[in-house]
Amino acid sequence: MPEQSNDYRVVVFGAGGVGKSSLVLRFVKGTFRDTYIPTVEDTYRQVISCDKSVCTLQITDTTGSHQFPAMQRLSISKGHAFILVYSVTSRQSLEELKPIYQQVLAIKGSVDAIPVMLVGNKSDETQREVETKEGEAQATAWKCAFMETSAKMNYNVKELFQELLTLEKKRNMSLSIDGKRSGKQKHADKLKGKCSIM
Repeated sequence: MPEQSNDYRVVVFGAGGVGKSSLVLRFVKGTFRDTYIPTVEDTYRQVISCDKSVCTLQITDTTGSHQFPAMQRLSISKGHAFILVYSVTSRQSLEELKPIYQQVLAIKGSVDAIPVMLVGNKSDETQREVETKEGEAQATAWKCAFMETSAKMNYNVKELFQELLTLEKKRNMSLSIDGKRSGKQKHADKLKGKCSIM
């Protein structure tokens, strides 16, 4: 199937086991699984509102291993927005995002006009290795947005994708295609956001 030019491509990166697939599946299908199944690469599609029309939000869930550098480079070059996921229970998983962020910078040239979200997943866990303020500091250094989530508890999952779309300034996107707005979306509008999630 040829890719539509009006597809909006979001790429999810992160170390193995941080919950990339769990976040994507929770958002797209509303499900959560406790078992860990390593991903090579999966793509999910969801229709969203885009510039008073509809387009497809295409979410690429990438592998957590470093075995496929060519796939990683291709995902970056085709991506419009990026979600960089680490687990708050693993400092190493935050460290592993640094070369990925550098590669996004190298391929895209700059992240100034590109939505990038640093995400600390598994915020429901008590055994933290990365405090919230450390994630915020890393996001500030990278000039990107930051959010903590829990795919397990469905905390900040929809909000994550909503906020990512809000960061996109070239198009006016919304998760809802029927024109209805929830209270949270009205709040997002007040923040001068241009995108929202269904």
